[in-house]
Amino acid sequence: MNRPAPRRAAARGWFAGLVLAGGLAHAGPSASLVFAGDIMLDGALGRLVAAGRDPFAAVAPLLRADIRVGNLECTVATVGNPAADKRYTFRANPRVLPVLRRHFDAVSVANNHSGDFGRDAFLQTLDHLDATGIGRFGGGRSLREAHRPLLIERGGLRIALLGYNEFMPRMFEAEADAPGVAWSEDEQVAEDIADARRVWGADLVIPVMHWGWENELRSGPRQRRLARRMVEAGADAVIGGHPHVVQEVEPYRGVPIVYSVGNFAMELSDNDAQRLGWVLRLELDERGVAALRTDAVRLDRRGLPRPAADRASPCWRRGDAGVSDCSFPGGRRRGSSVPRDF
Repeated sequence: MNRPAPRRAAARGWFAGLVLAGGLAHAGPSASLVFAGDIMLDGALGRLVAAGRDPFAAVAPLLRADIRVGNLECTVATVGNPAADKRYTFRANPRVLPVLRRHFDAVSVANNHSGDFGRDAFLQTLDHLDATGIGRFGGGRSLREAHRPLLIERGGLRIALLGYNEFMPRMFEAEADAPGVAWSEDEQVAEDIADARRVWGADLVIPVMHWGWENELRSGPRQRRLARRMVEAGADAVIGGHPHVVQEVEPYRGVPIVYSVGNFAMELSDNDAQRLGWVLRLELDERGVAALRTDAVRLDRRGLPRPAADRASPCWRRGDAGVSDCSFPGGRRRGSSVPRDF
């Protein structure tokens, strides 16, 4: 008999109960947000869409939330030439976007593949996203637009999403009058977080980072230093990706930092760690993140994600000093209050 799935189901009931019956319950504004990691719809996944398949169908229940966000790890265009100095370049056909829109409200374009086919392809990507009704952040037609937050209002909350890349090449950074992505400069990031509230009237601010080194299972000093600075600047959560593997979750000053959620839908994975990712779920209120949970997904050889209920993954709720294991009712792994692998 397979027992991990019932444990996972029971834990989901506990997590929902936080809002209904726990000490975090209140009648004020609230919303749920899910974030999925790297989404690359070129190659096998693009061919599945062309054949009428939905590559996200198996994990659709994990994506049910008020706000659904992911990292778009490719251009979506029909123009441009692949960058000559890059080993991997990704360009999806625009026909993938209706399927993406079915499951996602917004995507970050702040990553090291948005410029794979040049500025014209990136501009076409922005146009296609806009036409499909998919919100975008972390890039734009100018430097000002790239650093502008995406504002989403749900459940009485005005939530600002910011996105930044700090993995080379930096040559695709947006300029004053040229399209590109938002580059991560510490002072500018802190200023953007403050402006999201002061200028744009956000209640909550969540920066999404493309950072770190591939295949590193723990965050590096640079990630930790910048994450804590963002919290000190007013971020209500920090979400990271790019290493293609999951990294730890750390609460800092009562704010959760998720250093990497790993891959979500990507054909090119060369080790088992790259074939495991998390769907992150945040329960938000006017104070920030009331609770956090992750659900593990496993990618098959084509990059298709499927639930991995047998894999441990971290949960956290406001007031906890550390993270817990979502696989067990009550969110605690037996015999350990803070599992070592998180």
